[in-house]
Amino acid sequence: MSGETLIADRTTLGHRLASDFAAEGKRALAARGTFTIALPGGSVASAFFPRLALLSFDWTRTEFFWADERAVPSSDPESNYEMARSLWLGPARVPPARTHRMPAERTDLESAAQAYADDLRRIAGDPPCLDFVLLGVGADGHVASLFPGHPMLGNERDLVAAVADAPKPPPQRLTLTLPVLTGARRVVVAAFGTSKAGAIHDALEHHESVLPVASVLRRSPRPRLLLDDEAAADLTASARALAGRPDRAGCA
Repeated sequence: MSGETLIADRTTLGHRLASDFAAEGKRALAARGTFTIALPGGSVASAFFPRLALLSFDWTRTEFFWADERAVPSSDPESNYEMARSLWLGPARVPPARTHRMPAERTDLESAAQAYADDLRRIAGDPPCLDFVLLGVGADGHVASLFPGHPMLGNERDLVAAVADAPKPPPQRLTLTLPVLTGARRVVVAAFGTSKAGAIHDALEHHESVLPVASVLRRSPRPRLLLDDEAAADLTASARALAGRPDRAGCA
C-alpha cells in the first residue's frame, strides 16, 4: 500500500503506522543490521509515540535522529527531544547511546548543524540514507523547520541547516534539509485537524504546489500520507491517493 493516502481515525492511523514501522525496521535490520529513523515533534509525536513505544522491537539497533529541533534546552517542554524522551524513549528503555539529539540550543547554530551532519554521515552513510522518516505538517504546509518561501527550503547543498528566522517562535532552529528527508527509504507524513485541510488540499490537488509538504510527497520514493477526517475534509475523491503511483527506487 505504499504511495497511498490513508484517511481514518487517529487510533487506526496509529496502528497502521506501527505496523509499517515494524515492517520497515525488520527489513532494515535484516539488510544492514541497524534501523535509522528521524522523528518529528508536535501533534504527530503526541498521537503516535506512545503506541510506537509499545512495539516489541530491538531498540539497541535503532538509531534515533530528529527531523528538526527548536532552540530550547533539551528539558524544555517545547523540545522535540523531550517529547520523544517522555513518550517513547523512556517508556521503551531506548539506550541513550542510540539517541542523537539535535543540539539546537547552542549559541553557534552553524557549528551545531555541521556536527549533526557529521553524525548522520557516520551512522547513515555518505550521503545519509535514513530508513524511516516520520513528519508532521503545519497549517501553512511546512515540514520539519522548512517553511513556505523560506530560503532554507531550497537548500540542496547541506544535510542539516541552521534556521535563524523561522516565521513561528522560536525563530532559531535546526532542521534536516529536503535531500535528507526525501532520500529516506520510507517517508510517512501525518496531518490532523481542520487547520491542516487547506495545506493538504493544495499539496494533493495542485501538481505544481510549492508547499514543503508537497515537495516531500513528490520527491520521496516511498511516501505514505496519514490523515484524519478533518485534515482530509477539502480533498476531492480523486485526490485521496498520491496519484496512484508505484514505489520508486530509494537510496541503496
